Amino acid sequence: MSNRTGGPVSNGAIDSATDAGADATAIAAGIDDMYDAFLAADRARFDRHLHAEVTTWETHLPGPLRTRSELDAYRDGRDTSGARPGLDRLAAEDKRIDVWGDTGVARYVLVAEPTGGPAQHSRVTDVLRRVGGDWLIVHHHSELLTGHG
Repeated sequence: MSNRTGGPVSNGAIDSATDAGADATAIAAGIDDMYDAFLAADRARFDRHLHAEVTTWETHLPGPLRTRSELDAYRDGRDTSGARPGLDRLAAEDKRIDVWGDTGVARYVLVAEPTGGPAQHSRVTDVLRRVGGDWLIVHHHSELLTGHG
C-alpha cells in the first residue's frame, strides 16, 4: 500500500505525513473489514463502512445505484432470490490510498474467488469522507476485468 498527502485540512493546516499515513492505514483496514464482513454475511458490519448517500457503480449492477436505499433494495432482491454469491475469498489487493484532509481515495484490485470457480478481478475506486471520526465510502466504482485469473 502506498499513500500520498496534500491539500489543506479543515482548519487550514497542512496534513503531516504521519497523520495521512495513519488515515491511509485506517482506510485500508476499513476496506479489509468490509470485505471480511461480506464473507461473514454480516450486512450490518459491512454497511458501517458506507455513507447513507453512497453511489455504487459496479459492472454487474443494474445501472448506478445512487443511495444506500437503492443498494439495499438491490441486495434484498438478490438475497431473496438466492443469488448472493458464494465466495471462498474476497480481498482488496495492491491498494493505493491518498488522503487530503477529510477526503480519501482508495484504488485497488478486488479478487473474488467463487466457491468452485476461477478467481475474478475487478478494478475498484472508493472515495471516502471522514464523518465523525469514521471513514465512510461515499462513492464506490468497480469494473470487472477480463483476461485475469
